Amino acid sequence: MALARLCLILSVLTAASTVSAFQGMATASRPKRPPPSIQTNLPPIRVDFRDIAEQAGLQAVNVSGSESHKKYILETTGNGVGIFDYNNDGLMDIFVVNATTLDGRPKGATSHLYRNLGSLRFQDVTADAHLTREGWGQGVCIGDYDNDGRRDLFVTYYGHSVLYHNEGNGTFKDVTAESGLASPLVRWDTGCSFLDYDLDGKLDLVVTGYVEFDREKVPQPGNNSYCQWKGLPVMCGPRGLPAARNLLFHNDGLGRFSDMSEKSGIGKPTGCYGFTASASDFDGDGYPDLYVACDSTPSLLYHNRRNGTFEEIGVQSGVALNEDGQEQAGMGVAIADYDEDGHVDILKTNFSDDIPNLYHNNGDGTFDDQVYQSGLSVHTEYLGWGIHFIDVDNDGLKDVLIINGHVYPEVDQTKLLARYRQPRLLYWNVGSGKFKDLSNMSGLGLTTPWASRGSAIGDLDNDGSLEVVINNLGSRPSLLKNYGTHGNWLLVQCSGTHCNRDAIGARVFVYVDGRCISGEIQSGTSFLSQNDSRLHFGLAHAKRYDHIEVLWPGGRRERFSGGDANRIVAVKEGSGTIVTSRLRQ
Repeated sequence: MALARLCLILSVLTAASTVSAFQGMATASRPKRPPPSIQTNLPPIRVDFRDIAEQAGLQAVNVSGSESHKKYILETTGNGVGIFDYNNDGLMDIFVVNATTLDGRPKGATSHLYRNLGSLRFQDVTADAHLTREGWGQGVCIGDYDNDGRRDLFVTYYGHSVLYHNEGNGTFKDVTAESGLASPLVRWDTGCSFLDYDLDGKLDLVVTGYVEFDREKVPQPGNNSYCQWKGLPVMCGPRGLPAARNLLFHNDGLGRFSDMSEKSGIGKPTGCYGFTASASDFDGDGYPDLYVACDSTPSLLYHNRRNGTFEEIGVQSGVALNEDGQEQAGMGVAIADYDEDGHVDILKTNFSDDIPNLYHNNGDGTFDDQVYQSGLSVHTEYLGWGIHFIDVDNDGLKDVLIINGHVYPEVDQTKLLARYRQPRLLYWNVGSGKFKDLSNMSGLGLTTPWASRGSAIGDLDNDGSLEVVINNLGSRPSLLKNYGTHGNWLLVQCSGTHCNRDAIGARVFVYVDGRCISGEIQSGTSFLSQNDSRLHFGLAHAKRYDHIEVLWPGGRRERFSGGDANRIVAVKEGSGTIVTSRLRQ
């Protein structure tokens, strides 16, 4: 351990020049905006999340190995969720990733595509959509990689990940081989994210690897120190198993990708057990960087050098470890400017007996972990996976939702305090970088325990209040609807012309009542998942917003006029005009 700490210190010292360069780029121009509204002594709000999955039609059961015990780590990591409009009807549909068992039973354990019928009713159209592949699914990311106006799916697997092209007729086609993404090697891919790292208007793809898993070589539970937890014999890993590598694929156009993993630096060995991969421009130089949450090892920040290559600077930037310099078991990631100071911040979930990280972006290439100061360190008993910045009451401030569940079903047979199924956590943003724990007073949808993993948020009924879809091991999904009170709202949907069609990487700023509220269109997020790409803005009591600014990928900045609240606003790059509609089911 001492040697490892020495190596980390040396890496900081030898990377000083990189930090200086990163800091210099942080002065790039941003939209001028008023300071964030600071609220103090606020009255309590009413949040009432209820799980309506069964009546909504989300009933397919997740299969991830045995439910009573987990012999291999492959059975524990769970699966992601994607929210997107696959048929362009204006309603957000749901894709829930599924796994299987080591003996391949039961048959028919596929991922599931649920078509949104309106009024929070869904139809399972998996077979009709030709998405019936079975296997150890892990994560999902969504992007219109060929800019044809239809959103495509990339699904990660233990085995061979798959690119599904949206055919536009309600079906998807496996184009992995012809796209150049097929691999002869068996890999354990986990996270993925579409991003345009060279700003050529085409979406590239990053894929994270977890471990090199060979069932025949993995020790049995309890076999060594990596196969025990608090004296309990448990499945082995990830420590003690070889780490996989991350991959980067460049979109060459015409439906083809080239493997740029080695040339870009993304594929260099890092020892990272990679989970969620999220892209954002952390230093304001106009190019997307990449953050990877790593399990049991330092997390990674790949700085985009703007020449097709990346440099990993997680330790020296302050986002690889906790404030004590300790490695953590990173799972999920949420990225947003939670305090509206002009710099995007990073929120990460970790294992039990630990707390999340709230890496505050200082704007000079460094981050400080503000989790203790923020009030997000209340609970250490839960194991976090999915995580979101979500405005639950539409007051214009980003609250925090954390999805939990343990990895060892065996803990339920012990006297330990930990339990396999765990409740969800909600922290209300009260301003000044502070949050208040409302977990126990926000409805049965949060307090009921589940063994949850990936999650995604989106406005599934277009009423201005965000729903939450959660993938639960060994059970049906959860669909959380907030029946509490909330203020006025705006949904902004962006479409690129010079940049990628989905406008992934665009930042949107809504000006209302002397304040500015920000959002960013992202691909991979939460835990192995992807949210609704329409950006949600709470407007509190304001019945109108002043104007919208969009900073498109590539640097084009565009202003759109103001209008009435409680609308879905569609903005198109270079048009200078908006089309609005108000949809309620």
